[in-house]
Amino acid sequence: MTAAEPGSFRDRDSRVVVTDDAIYRALSPEGTEDWEAFSASPLLGQLTGSGQIIGTREVDPSVLAGLSDLLPTGVEKVLEHDRVPFVSYPYEWTFSMLQDAAKLQLELGIAAIDAGLTLKDATPYNVQYIGSKPTFIDIGSFEKITDGEPWIAYRQFCMLYLYPLLFQAHKDIPFQPWMRGSIDGIQPIDAIKVFSLRDRLRRGVFLHTSLHARLDRRANKSGPGSAEANKQTRQVKPKQIQAQLQSMHRLVSKLKWKAGETSWSGYRQSNTYSDDDDRRKQSFVAEVASAEKPALTWDMGCNDGAYSRIAAENSDRVVAFDFDHATVEALYRSLKQEGNTKILPLVSNLADPSPALGWRGLERKTLVGRGAPDLMLALALIHHVSISANIPVADFLQWARDMGTTLLIEFPKRTDPMVRALLANKHEGANPDYEEGNFERELEKRFTVERREELPSGDRILFLARPR
Repeated sequence: MTAAEPGSFRDRDSRVVVTDDAIYRALSPEGTEDWEAFSASPLLGQLTGSGQIIGTREVDPSVLAGLSDLLPTGVEKVLEHDRVPFVSYPYEWTFSMLQDAAKLQLELGIAAIDAGLTLKDATPYNVQYIGSKPTFIDIGSFEKITDGEPWIAYRQFCMLYLYPLLFQAHKDIPFQPWMRGSIDGIQPIDAIKVFSLRDRLRRGVFLHTSLHARLDRRANKSGPGSAEANKQTRQVKPKQIQAQLQSMHRLVSKLKWKAGETSWSGYRQSNTYSDDDDRRKQSFVAEVASAEKPALTWDMGCNDGAYSRIAAENSDRVVAFDFDHATVEALYRSLKQEGNTKILPLVSNLADPSPALGWRGLERKTLVGRGAPDLMLALALIHHVSISANIPVADFLQWARDMGTTLLIEFPKRTDPMVRALLANKHEGANPDYEEGNFERELEKRFTVERREELPSGDRILFLARPR
């Protein structure tokens, strides 16, 4: 498969093309000029060596011969990038992940100015996570600085980085639904409505939100001509932009989200599993991962990541999903402290997964559209999917089957204490399909069961199944 990356069409000078084997970036004459300025400076090697930007090298343009319909006019140079193991989006990140991506964006901008460059974009979609490490992937964003121009990406930074972080830090409002609701982020005039008069006295809120919203309203009343006139009269020196970036970095770095205790963030300490059950589950996961040696493992409902870590010992990469923000935030912080680059933690609700977004629904892919796993862990999950979210057992199993993934799944019986607690809030006879015999029949319709093991408590069963 060879195709232009739909998410890169907005930059006419730097188009990304994806093949089965590589990721290429085709540069127009203008894009080539900016790349040559960047590659001639020591900055490129420094940032690549530190892992702050994606590995990049020039290749012969002939690799894209015959693809003129996918490329900018007059391609002069072609770059090849290292491949990101698994693409994630900011509406799947935790507070600290978005904060660290924002700090990276600002640090690159500060360093670029010393090299006579600037970043023309300030979007978190230009950052990807390699495990717990943020990495900047849009090499085409670096361009030669024009003396007198302001920080052109300031508004975009506020809408896609600063406002979401302020929402979470100051109001404890989850930013992910806002980010998922608009690919362009949060407008200043919408952001200001969230903050009280007292909030507006907090550091950075008045300057970057209240004042920004006021200027937006004034521009809307005055029309586009006024905004253009104002732009032409602004003369900003590069060192002033650098000082603005440094000030923003200090603001972002000081933001803190006090993630409260949730029913899930302390789940491992408060669950009803016996020690024998837990030890057996750990052994089962370790044995399967060792035998499979998957390139990509998904741990659905990862909680504190205990089984993700076990799977990572024999997986190239693990993506650890949980719908509870506080739980994933704690996991990210621990992985970051360890320097773990194998496990990627993401906030995701399996019953409401990330959809396709953007122009024609192509700029941002669905969860499954970004690459199915070789192995899926679904431990202590199916009862929440089936009973809490009312998704039929057969539907969940068909979803897993359609991905063609090997499935390691745990089935808690109706006698399990957690299942009984979930059913206690429902009418008698609710969720009749959630029953051991029916589960096994539906599983065997779609998968070949290779291992079946009842845990010592007698309330839960582990299955290893391959798609038919």
